[in-house]
Amino acid sequence: MNPFGTFIQLIVDGLAQGSLYAALALAIVLVNQATGLINFAQGGMAVLGTYIGLTASNIAIPILGLYPGIIVGMLVAIGGSFLVGALIERFVMRRFMGAEPDTQIVVTVGLFTFLGGLIGLVWGFNYIPYPFFISGTESFTIAGVSISVWSLTTFVTILALMVILQLLFRGTKLGLGLRAVADNSDSAALSGVKVGSMLMVGWGLAAALGTAAGVLLAAKAQLYPDNFDGILVYALAAVIIGGLDSPVGAVLAAWGIAIVESLAGVYVSFIGHDLKVLVPFIFLFAILVIRPQGLFGRKQVVRV
Repeated sequence: MNPFGTFIQLIVDGLAQGSLYAALALAIVLVNQATGLINFAQGGMAVLGTYIGLTASNIAIPILGLYPGIIVGMLVAIGGSFLVGALIERFVMRRFMGAEPDTQIVVTVGLFTFLGGLIGLVWGFNYIPYPFFISGTESFTIAGVSISVWSLTTFVTILALMVILQLLFRGTKLGLGLRAVADNSDSAALSGVKVGSMLMVGWGLAAALGTAAGVLLAAKAQLYPDNFDGILVYALAAVIIGGLDSPVGAVLAAWGIAIVESLAGVYVSFIGHDLKVLVPFIFLFAILVIRPQGLFGRKQVVRV
């Protein structure tokens, strides 16, 4: 492959990988918009929902056939993860609603550990193939650049989710309610917003959104309890760089991180494959110093 073709191939690969970061980043943004918190358990919730969908598919495929069984499994995964997210908010997080933000964050870390152990206890710690319409190996070539069907599917899915989430926050009553609860739950309650319901919906939607990413990842790399452990770090970096209140910013930051990481691993000799993981942290440090609210985030104004 010629040098230009190699460059384009690296960008395409970066967009595909960055789409996975973006999916989890969108879920983190959604929880933050509903609660004002960063949910460190998001990866575990996504994997749990994916395992639920896998179990449903394995039951449905012998009865309904391959493709209808896969569709049933995906619907159960999304619906089941929504229910799990809502129940976690109702019976776990709500007990710490009046606690300090640091305490609530520690609770999400504990949830992350608990969910990982629960998944391993129920489904084991072996890699399991996830039945999907496509695999991670199918590809086609355009102008000498290899594009996998999985990469294209992932990119288009994340692009659609980003637009939907942006419209949800900016143009719907539900989105306005979620933002109102996150900004000031007491004032939102006085205005007639059902705070408890909004919190449950926010956590449920975030869990469902993360599960969509879990299904896409499992279609390529199989399913494992720790599937999202590494990706969660990149997703958090993307959220902080792009802005905690900006779905578009989180997605663009995730794509940017993955592309720069991919290019740096090949073209920057002292970084290479082993040290390219440092790229997002370099960006993260620079953004925190220059623009703490993120590239697309809103600056918070506090009255004293």
